[in-house]
Amino acid sequence: MELAKLKIKNLPSPIPFKKLLGPSFILLGLGLGSGEIILWPYLSSKYGMGIIWGAIIGITFQFFINMEIERYTLARGESVFVGIARKIGKLSPLWFLLSTLIPWMWPGIIATSAKILSFLFNKSYNPVIPSIMLITIGLILTLGPVVYKTQETLLKILILIGIPLIIIITISLAKPEKLTDLLLGILGKGDNFWLIPKGISIATFLGALAYAGAGGNLNLAQSFYVKEKGYGMGKFSGRITSVLTGKKEDIKITGFKFPLNKTNLKKFNIWWKNINLEHAIVFWATGAFTMVILSFLSFSTLYNSGTDLQGVDFIIKESQMIGKKILPFAGTIFLSLCAIMLYFTQFSVLDATSRIASENLLILSKKQASILPKFYYSFLWLQITIGVLIINFVFNEPFLLLIISAVLNAFTMFVYSALLLWLNNTSLEKPIRPSFLRKLAVFSAFTFYGIFSFITIFQFVFRK
Repeated sequence: MELAKLKIKNLPSPIPFKKLLGPSFILLGLGLGSGEIILWPYLSSKYGMGIIWGAIIGITFQFFINMEIERYTLARGESVFVGIARKIGKLSPLWFLLSTLIPWMWPGIIATSAKILSFLFNKSYNPVIPSIMLITIGLILTLGPVVYKTQETLLKILILIGIPLIIIITISLAKPEKLTDLLLGILGKGDNFWLIPKGISIATFLGALAYAGAGGNLNLAQSFYVKEKGYGMGKFSGRITSVLTGKKEDIKITGFKFPLNKTNLKKFNIWWKNINLEHAIVFWATGAFTMVILSFLSFSTLYNSGTDLQGVDFIIKESQMIGKKILPFAGTIFLSLCAIMLYFTQFSVLDATSRIASENLLILSKKQASILPKFYYSFLWLQITIGVLIINFVFNEPFLLLIISAVLNAFTMFVYSALLLWLNNTSLEKPIRPSFLRKLAVFSAFTFYGIFSFITIFQFVFRK
């Protein structure tokens, strides 16, 4: 479609902080099943707490990247995909389509959840189980009247119940002498190493960095969530509603800009302060705390235990150790939480990738924005179909696929970090552009992801 020029409207008045809460829960949910539950706990159980600094650095990078995504949508009422397409043309939507679908089409997360559930019920793993789970996700997203509201509500319940339970389990197991390892690990000091332990795969470390939070292009979906929550100029954009049960809304993918007068700038500054606080509390603080707690839990139960298990086997072994050291039902609760969190991570992944793919296809096509819900549900069920086929005919080991996907996503983050800096520093007016410190933070992320991506590529190409 042709991207319409930005129309002029006054910036809506800021809403109360309590009503702002929501988008960051979704983004936090996107990270629960990859970095939080699997990769960082696995690395901590194998190398000790000296590696946990990477998780904190990774989620801090994502905080600053996400806020630049929110900055553009707050000011323009359109996604960063539309903003970048205005600058680059049809090349960018094609890139975002491929770089979203290829890394995320592998159903490793839902397969891991299904294998845990099979163990819990003492049943043999059957590919029918994750296939049914994928279909139930499709039905929930299809039948919920407003897609965003359905997702936000479910993830709020999961996070507000799940994380306190994990904290209780961790406190029950934590030994005071191990807290020193945790504190030193935050500074990068491990057992006989600083920052990066000897023998660790750079690809695995890079993947964990990418998944310290949502990861890959999924961070860019924050544009859609803050629009549908009504942040700033996003109030005028409309929402995706169910083609079966929802009331059709007037959807716009192109946005607006506001006159730079004192009133609008004052409103923008209040909006900006409040959405930073919302994302800092829900995404950064809660996400970092969850990763550290889960990693400390795996460290307390499995480090130096003589086991080197991966994926599902790693999580099951951890639950067994929890059951031995506390009570059997504690291990069962932990394993159940892991299965549920992985399920809802897959839920959020399917929603985010379908949103990204549908909007970028719309930009490439000559269709009107009103067709966006049909594109969304087409991509949703296409991915579910592909996932079912992979699970039943291709899928083998989820952990390896998770690493491959994570490395691909780290490279996409390297690319779009630069694009975000360029977009916000050339498209937005000077009073609402990022500060020097914000630019430095995103540039540091760009450099960090770039260095580790090219080291990984170099090692892959020239490996013996």
